[in-house]
Amino acid sequence: MSMRTTCPYCGVGCGLLVSPDGQGGATVKGDPDHPANFGRLCSKGTALGETLGLADRILSPQIGGKPADWETTLDLVASRFQAAIRDHGPDSVAFYLSGQMLTEDYYAANKLIKGYIGTANVDTNSRLCMASSVAGHKRAFGSDTVPGTYEDLDTADLVVLVGSNLAWCHPVLYQRLVAAKKARGTRIVVVDPRRTATCDSADLHLSLTPGSDAALFNAALVALADRGAVDRSYVAQHVSGFDAALAAARASDPGLTGLAPGDLAQFLDWFTTTDRVVTVYSQGINQSSSGTDKVNAILNCHLATGRIGRPGMGPFSVTGQPNAMGGREVGGLANMLACHLDLENPQHRAAVQGFWASPAMPDQPGLKAVEMFEAVATGRIKALWIIHTNPAVSMPDADAVAAAIKGCDFVVVSDITRTDTTRLADVVLPATAWGEKSGTVTNSDRTISRQRPFLPAPGQARDDWRMIADVAARMGWADAFGWTSAAEVFAEHAALSGIAGHLGRDFDISGLAQADYDALPPTRWPVTAQQQGGRFFGQGGFFTPDGRARMLPITPRLPVAQTARCYPFRLNTGRIRDQWHTMTRTALAPRLTQHIAEPFLEIHAQDAARLGLAPATLARVTSSQGAAILRVAITDRVQPGQVFAPIHWTGDTAPMGRVDALIAPVTDPVSGQPESKAAVVAIAPLAPAWYGFAVSTGPQHPDATYWARARHSGGWRSELAGLDRPETWEAYARALFDLPDAICLSVEDRMRGTHRLALMHDGCTLAALFIAPDPVQLARGHLAAEVGRAGASLLAGRPGVGTLDPGPTVCACLNVGLNTIMAAIAAQSLTSVEQIGAALHAGTSCGSCRPELAAMLALSQPPLPRLKQAAP
Repeated sequence: MSMRTTCPYCGVGCGLLVSPDGQGGATVKGDPDHPANFGRLCSKGTALGETLGLADRILSPQIGGKPADWETTLDLVASRFQAAIRDHGPDSVAFYLSGQMLTEDYYAANKLIKGYIGTANVDTNSRLCMASSVAGHKRAFGSDTVPGTYEDLDTADLVVLVGSNLAWCHPVLYQRLVAAKKARGTRIVVVDPRRTATCDSADLHLSLTPGSDAALFNAALVALADRGAVDRSYVAQHVSGFDAALAAARASDPGLTGLAPGDLAQFLDWFTTTDRVVTVYSQGINQSSSGTDKVNAILNCHLATGRIGRPGMGPFSVTGQPNAMGGREVGGLANMLACHLDLENPQHRAAVQGFWASPAMPDQPGLKAVEMFEAVATGRIKALWIIHTNPAVSMPDADAVAAAIKGCDFVVVSDITRTDTTRLADVVLPATAWGEKSGTVTNSDRTISRQRPFLPAPGQARDDWRMIADVAARMGWADAFGWTSAAEVFAEHAALSGIAGHLGRDFDISGLAQADYDALPPTRWPVTAQQQGGRFFGQGGFFTPDGRARMLPITPRLPVAQTARCYPFRLNTGRIRDQWHTMTRTALAPRLTQHIAEPFLEIHAQDAARLGLAPATLARVTSSQGAAILRVAITDRVQPGQVFAPIHWTGDTAPMGRVDALIAPVTDPVSGQPESKAAVVAIAPLAPAWYGFAVSTGPQHPDATYWARARHSGGWRSELAGLDRPETWEAYARALFDLPDAICLSVEDRMRGTHRLALMHDGCTLAALFIAPDPVQLARGHLAAEVGRAGASLLAGRPGVGTLDPGPTVCACLNVGLNTIMAAIAAQSLTSVEQIGAALHAGTSCGSCRPELAAMLALSQPPLPRLKQAAP
């Protein structure tokens, strides 16, 4: 029997049908009736069933790294927080939360710290994701309101994707857009300094100067005004600030974008002459020291034309985390109150405090994420509770953040697995995970969906809201936190939203307060008799004091200038297709590591040649904050002077690949969101003495200058490199694989400087190590498939005659490798992505691999003959 629940990854909020197998596992399919995905899933969602094991789970409370019972642990947490508050005041404590939390958990934490402890020092990793969008919405609309819905992608005639690699980061929405393009001819424009997979379906790619998005949309505002595309009636009735915003836009220099005049002219022509326009924006806009201004530059254009809150038109912020929106709704950020009420508004504060009957309520915003960890470092924060996030890896200036956490007087971390951050904690609390917990999440278009438990809580794991309530009870507030179920928490939250609705706010789900929680279907808010789940602002009705939207004058500000001598490169960071955040879940699924198994640095061929970097070698990347070592990927996807690296790797998976150690803690002055896409770095070849590849059936314990570890279906694989050679390779291999008693077969080629070692038992290779002076060239997929099955033949490093190595995974949903696809293209004369899908099913699930399939087709086609020009 299948159960309806919701995916725990991105903000698309896909519905799932999950069928437990009765042995701790489950099969996962897309829910065809869920309005977010209609049955579609991405590669990560498809592989969710592979992430349910307990091997890496934290199963009991821990104090000082040792198991403890719940009563002792909770008493300790409550007493240490009480002591800090007594001795140093409520602002000496802080909570750092996560978009991985369910709304009920978020609500409980916000109620405790703001309403009862009395400090606003509560922030969330959503500060790193969408705080600039929140701030832009509030400046323009008076509230953090997303105006449109996913249906607008189906009916738009022009969709502009700004700083959004939708194909990899929100694949289900991308496929929805591609379907609209095929059915209706929707034009797609991608605005991104880097050429991404999303560009595959674009009619125009604007590879603008990093950080110049506000200049582009200022140019669009001027063009709208000059070409008569402003909706003067809408502006007159519903908008203030038009003249000042236009004057600032006219003073702005479109040349800051660095775009070719023809490309800029084409964009402005389409943008001014198309009525149904949706502008989708994400981290490329938000993660900026001027992110809020960029958001408002986009909103200005939609407000000036009245292209907002009507079918097929509007600005659309797509969020990165499954419940970033839920966190916004309960006031999870340091400058917000629950239900989109304002912390600095006395009436709003009094309403929330009265509803909670709470003893305290802060009247000033608390510390935002970067400020919070700076306060931890200086000792202003004495007690810190971190829930479901890994700031020792994910925060900018990550090394400094890790040091601050380690030096804090008292740190509690609630999580499901051991991370870089849990290892720094005084107390670790075992939390329930997806599949075990009950609650709600809200996706990017305001749809609330249930996550339902289909597995029992393992060991002593508890729900987050329950842990928070237990601590609150020990601090003297048992009655206020006396819930017995997540349903009761949700009902309280929904009832409070009714008060917000009476105060004229946008967020009102009070109609759900008495709903059947277990049976709650996906529901888009608001939930009132007057308006149910529709769009906002098509007829005005903004949440400002006078009901009018605000257009703001925007002066573009580019990121901090590069220092040509010390740090000549601009570093862009982001996600890859098959991994999620710091991989605490996705790294458990072997198929998700086969597409890209290690951290990398995309660099243009011109820069690589000048620096002496060869493909697949290693580069040392440094900034004033820290250093990283990354695999070199030479490409034309980035422009000269710009590089790109993904964010996912940690101390557990690739300790020198922690990219946020390079990022300066520079923030937007309005939103507090860090600048994560424009760090300045230096790059140099690493020049290791040796490179290695290791594959095994059991765990590996790498000891090298550089290593990156990943799961495969039968064990582990690692990429290795070292500046110094070990005394003997056999001793190194035995320590690496922890196989001191295995039989070791070794092959050395002194001319080539290579070594190949197999550690065997009963004629079967349990582990193999391959060493070379250059990047090791092997059939890695073949080795991973055969280790534990093959004998000494594994040392050949390649399959025998007649056996195909599938190669790196291209389609992770259906586990189809590159070599398999290329062989089929050649053998069957395939000429389209659709034909590849018919032959191998690759690209027929989430579709995020379709750009790669198209690129493989292009490589496989013979070049057209060059015609000789006739003599004049």
